[in-house]
Amino acid sequence: MLRLSSDPLFQSFAERALAQSSRGGAEFGECEKTLGRILPGDTAGWHREWTATAAMVESWARESDEQGHRVSAREAYLRATTYYRASYLPLFGAPVDPRLVEAFDRERRCFGRFAELAPHPLHPVAIPFEGGSLPGYLCAPDSGPTPRPVLVGVNGYDSNIHEMYWSHAVPALRRGYVCLLVDGPGQGASLIEDGRTLRPDWETVLRPVVDHVLTLPQVDPDRIAVMGWSFGGCLAPRGVGGEPRVAALVADPGLWDPAAVSRALPLPDDLRERLPKVDPAELDPYLAGVADDPIWRWKLVQRALWVHGLESLGEYLVEMSRYHLAEAAAAIACPTLVACAENDPLSAQAQELYDALRCPKKLVRFTADEGSAGHCETWNRSRFDQQVFDWLDEVLAAR
Repeated sequence: MLRLSSDPLFQSFAERALAQSSRGGAEFGECEKTLGRILPGDTAGWHREWTATAAMVESWARESDEQGHRVSAREAYLRATTYYRASYLPLFGAPVDPRLVEAFDRERRCFGRFAELAPHPLHPVAIPFEGGSLPGYLCAPDSGPTPRPVLVGVNGYDSNIHEMYWSHAVPALRRGYVCLLVDGPGQGASLIEDGRTLRPDWETVLRPVVDHVLTLPQVDPDRIAVMGWSFGGCLAPRGVGGEPRVAALVADPGLWDPAAVSRALPLPDDLRERLPKVDPAELDPYLAGVADDPIWRWKLVQRALWVHGLESLGEYLVEMSRYHLAEAAAAIACPTLVACAENDPLSAQAQELYDALRCPKKLVRFTADEGSAGHCETWNRSRFDQQVFDWLDEVLAAR
């Protein structure tokens, strides 16, 4: 990957935005010029410059929109969506920064207009959940036979339904699938606006989502697939283990034991061995130095504590023990594909999940030689889609 910033955290955020360029979600020139205006470590500057780029591209979208140029307008709205989302990544944390809320609202506005101009049906949905609702988008092919198979996307720690459009909906629509994108507790608007924090019992979250799928007239109730990416590689298997109506599962990557993050942290052996039966206060003194590293500070201190609704890293390490898959893996009955990408730390656990499954299963390795290494195969999603959707086509055709 081309180096766009000498700041490792900013570089990772830039790569995340640029990865969407293959499907119209970004342009290299716009990303490069934006990064060129940002000094390493300048969080305020990052937010300011990405917001400026997003606003510029949004203005181009409105100009085409007002003149009736639907294709040009929707293309620019989609890129503006990406840039507004990029602008608030360094602002993660509790209490929620008002700049993050505003940027998210602008992101949602741009994506909403993109959806209205899309060449295929793309509609926001609200799925009833525990006295409120979960936000989502229903994406459907514009023509063809029905009923169709449906892919339900399960998000991870820091993505949202707008970002999942390029990773899940685009390849699904190309293959004639209906795709339902949903932000559960701890994700997207559920976290930012409703304050719903992440929870391990994803079977409770997935159940009303499947209930909603079964109300859709264009969907084949016997061909429901679920795909989780990033931390969704833990949440999706957990949910499917308690939802027998699912016909196929994809874990990208297979994430067996999220609590393994403790192995990378500076804990005494006796405390590590006693986890999770440890008072969080015992752990905190050993974790204070985590905030000294900008990447770990963002991942754990800013992001993880906010997503889980916790106060300390000690609480976080104890909390992660609740995200186990042993019981869920034993209960999964549908065919399951486990992805394992070279050079992705989370993929190190894919083999463990695969070995624990008792259902029809397949382990697919993505490699540096084919350009698909790294977290969630970001730089070659076409290869990922080929492997995964070919498998899904075959599995669901047998239903």
